[in-house]
Amino acid sequence: MKALIIGSSGFIGSHLIAELKANGYEVVCCDLKETEDTVAMDIMNPEMIRSVLEKHQSDVIINMAGQANVGLSWKKPQLTVQLNTIGLINILETVHVVNPKIRVIAVGSSDEYGHLKEIGVNVTEDIPVKPITPYAISKQAQELFAQLYVRSYGMDICMIRLFNLGGPGQAKGYIISDFSSGIAEVEAGKKEYMSVGNLESARDFTHVKDACKAFRLIAEKGLSGEVYNISSGVTHKAQEVLDKLVRMATVDVKVVQDPARMRPSDTPVVCGNHDKLTAHTGWQPELGLDQILADALDYWREKV
Repeated sequence: MKALIIGSSGFIGSHLIAELKANGYEVVCCDLKETEDTVAMDIMNPEMIRSVLEKHQSDVIINMAGQANVGLSWKKPQLTVQLNTIGLINILETVHVVNPKIRVIAVGSSDEYGHLKEIGVNVTEDIPVKPITPYAISKQAQELFAQLYVRSYGMDICMIRLFNLGGPGQAKGYIISDFSSGIAEVEAGKKEYMSVGNLESARDFTHVKDACKAFRLIAEKGLSGEVYNISSGVTHKAQEVLDKLVRMATVDVKVVQDPARMRPSDTPVVCGNHDKLTAHTGWQPELGLDQILADALDYWREKV
């Protein structure tokens, strides 16, 4: 099997490359900047996409390129839609011409579900999506286009809705990386304390390595036209995540709640249901919260 990963230099990319290569795949890495191991590709340039696809003919394309920052999507909604929605359309149009039998995996987000309220305790793929941010709308739009290409052209496309991930390499801006980096900075003497916000909301967390195994199994066994949640199916409160990390610290960590961060959660609990993914591919999460936190903290200790 030959896989082409678009947007390979991000958080998930390095782990996905390792997962695929460990299972016998030939991997072609694509990103904006060309390096010794990476082919240059701009998803806003259809001619460049076609050139890469014709040269590196693959069995599966996994698209992770785009704009993933929710906050930035409010400031730059046009850019977000261009990269996340139009970018995928460019890829699908090119695949349709070059080889419509290539399996394409479009990566979306649990943000597409919107405010879940009481149904957040068991989020299945058939729950109506109600995106409420430009980012979430752009991801829902790319999913609708993917389904359109399946119905209209018989193309082989699977769609993913990713829930919370954690592990080594994740940038700040997410609960586990924010807590881990904060503790690493206190350990290193760069900060006297770490500040936190609301600790009552509960979310499920999947190790990035488990998520990458899910990507591979969807590439191999997923059904065309289907949407798959990638989630752990187990929730943990932010307070529990913080307490575990504080216990892992090598020094006493002072934690201060910042009133400016104390925003109430519209959905106190979000727990993704991965039953369909498990039924279709056999996937199960293997690395629990403790491993996620240990790996994230070690990464930030090195980085700090």
